[in-house]
Amino acid sequence: MTNVEKVAAARGRHLGFVIDSSFVIRPSRRRTAKAGHSSFLGQRAFTLLEVLVVIAIISILAGLLLSTFGYMQKKGARARAETEIAAMSAALESYKADNGVYPNNGDTNNLDARTSGNASSPSYNLTSLALYNLLFGATNGSRTPNAGARSYFVFKPNMLSPGDQTQNVLYIRDPFGYSYGYSTIQAATGDTTKGYNPTFDLWTTCGLTNSPPSAADQNQWIKNW
Repeated sequence: MTNVEKVAAARGRHLGFVIDSSFVIRPSRRRTAKAGHSSFLGQRAFTLLEVLVVIAIISILAGLLLSTFGYMQKKGARARAETEIAAMSAALESYKADNGVYPNNGDTNNLDARTSGNASSPSYNLTSLALYNLLFGATNGSRTPNAGARSYFVFKPNMLSPGDQTQNVLYIRDPFGYSYGYSTIQAATGDTTKGYNPTFDLWTTCGLTNSPPSAADQNQWIKNW
């Protein structure tokens, strides 16, 4: 090997290459071994601890997402209930202007919001049905108003139960899936210890079904008093 070849070979080893006698350049064995070792480390599998940490993080994020979704859903239901109560209250005033009294019957004259808080009870359903019939101008929960009757309020399908529109209405459904409460007990009896308004009480328990209702329960209700 000439001096030139020796110098080239020395420089090649220093740079990680081997130059053979035919001047073919190839990676040295040491460099190839290191590269293979690095590739093996880069492709190693996750440890059990790492997998558990990832699962825990995903679970926390999912919990936060569900919590936020539930809060927004409940907030939307309350906003819708407020709008529906305001709209039905306006319809009740129109009915009163034409008929001299607010819609009422024996059921609405007996339901007392002070003592009755179970929105799934028959008393709620019956007063809600009476309100539907009188405001819509129907009989027995018919989906079609009586001939010649005036409709003071047109109910959206999602406000009525059952959802099957081929069946008669059983009650006006609040956004929480329960019946709205409607009472004229104070107007009928003149007893200020019953009900809350001398005109009518209209409310939703927002899904609470405790009876009698506590003060804390009623603080969560959406109501016209």
